[in-house]
Amino acid sequence: MKKQMKNPMKLLKQMNSFPSLLLALCALLCGLVTEAEACTSAVVSGRVTPDGRPLLWKNRDTDFLRNHMAYVKGARYDFVANVNSANFPQRKEAWMGANTAGFALMNTQSYNLVEVKPGEERGEANGRIIYRALELCATVQDFCHFLDTLSKPSYIEANFGVIDAHGGAAMLEVDYHGYVMYDANDPKDAPYGYIARTNFSFAGKVNEGAGYVRYMEADAVLMKASAMGGITPQLIFNDLSRSFRNQLLGVDLRDGRHNRPQASGWYVDQDFIPRNSTSCSIVVQGVKQGEKAELTTLWTLLGYPPTGIAVPLWVKDNLPAMVSLDKELGAAPLSHCSLHLSDTEVFAYHQGMGTGKYLHWEALWNSQGTGWMQRLRPIEEEVFRITQPILERWRKQGALDEKEMKQLYKDIEETLTPSCLP
Repeated sequence: MKKQMKNPMKLLKQMNSFPSLLLALCALLCGLVTEAEACTSAVVSGRVTPDGRPLLWKNRDTDFLRNHMAYVKGARYDFVANVNSANFPQRKEAWMGANTAGFALMNTQSYNLVEVKPGEERGEANGRIIYRALELCATVQDFCHFLDTLSKPSYIEANFGVIDAHGGAAMLEVDYHGYVMYDANDPKDAPYGYIARTNFSFAGKVNEGAGYVRYMEADAVLMKASAMGGITPQLIFNDLSRSFRNQLLGVDLRDGRHNRPQASGWYVDQDFIPRNSTSCSIVVQGVKQGEKAELTTLWTLLGYPPTGIAVPLWVKDNLPAMVSLDKELGAAPLSHCSLHLSDTEVFAYHQGMGTGKYLHWEALWNSQGTGWMQRLRPIEEEVFRITQPILERWRKQGALDEKEMKQLYKDIEETLTPSCLP
C-alpha cells in the first residue's frame, strides 16, 4: 500500500527585495541539518530475525541530551516512551515508544521532503505525532489511517518506523500532505527484510538531506547480518549504536591504527552513527503473531551509546528508577551517568569554541582493554544473560509476570551499581 506525496515546493522563491532575501537565507541556514539532529534507524521484519520477532531501532540525536523513559496513561492505550527531561510532560512529545497494544513507533527527521517556509520549524509536529499515535494506534494500518485524518498541512517531515503485534513492520516517509509507505515484509520494498533510514527520504529530492554516510554503514551491517540470520538487539547495539566505521573514508577505529602508540588516540567525530549529540539508542523487540502484546520489550540505552548500558523495559506502570526522571539530576540516572562520561572523558577537549567534534578514542577503546566500551560490554552482556531466560519463560507461559519483572529490574540495578549508576 503506497500513497504518493505531492511534489515538494522550491526551497527559495525569487525575492523582490533585499530584506526578504536575507529572511529567506536565514530560513535556509536554520533549516540545514546540524549534528544535533542526525538520527539513524531501522525497521526489521520478523522474517529475517533469528526468533521471528520484528525489531525497531533508533539512535536518537537531539539538542535535548538529558532524557528519561516515561509511562503515560493514554486516551486509548497506555505507553512507555523516550522523552526530553527538560520539557515533559508540559510538552506532549515523545520520540520513540511502545504501547499496550504492542504498537511501537519512532522517527528520524528528514531534510529533503519539505521546503520549509520562513517562520516554520522543520518537522515541528513530529514529536506530538508520536505521542498521539502511541495512545491511539494498535497497528500499522491504524497509523496510516491516523495520518490520513490529520488536517493538512500537517507540519510533519520525518521517516516513521513502526511495528505492531501482528507482524507489521514498515517505514513511512511523511511530509505536510501525504506519505509513502515501505513494507519491510514485502520483498519488493525490502528485499533483505529491513529498511534503514537516517536524515533523508527516498521519496524526497535526490542527493539532498543528510546522513548518507551513516546510511551506508547501517545498510552494510544490516545486509550482512540479514544474510546470516543474525539481526538481534545485541548486534544492533554493538555493531550499529557503537559503530566507529566510516564507509566513505574506509575508516574503522577499532582496527588499532588510531590508538597509541601508532597515533594520538584522538579522532574527529564525523559521520559515525554514535555522536556527541546522541541522547539514547532503543531497540523495540516485538512479538510473534499470537503472543501477548505485553511481551513487547524495549531494550533501552540512555545517553551516549559507547558509555551506556542497554536494559529491558516493558509497558507497565512501574518503570525502574534507573530510567525514570531523577529531578535532582535532571534526567534518568543512566542518562546522567553516560553523558557525564561522554563529556568528561570522550569529548573532553574544551579549549575554545568548536572543539566538540574531537573524540578521545583511546578513552573508549585501547590495546589495554580499559576503554569504556570494553569495560561496559561485559556488564551489558550480563544484563542480557539474566534477562533472556526470564523473557523466554514468559513467552512459553504466554504472559508477563509483574512480580518477577520488578525483581529483574532490582537485579539489573544491582548489576549496574556502582559502575553505571550514580
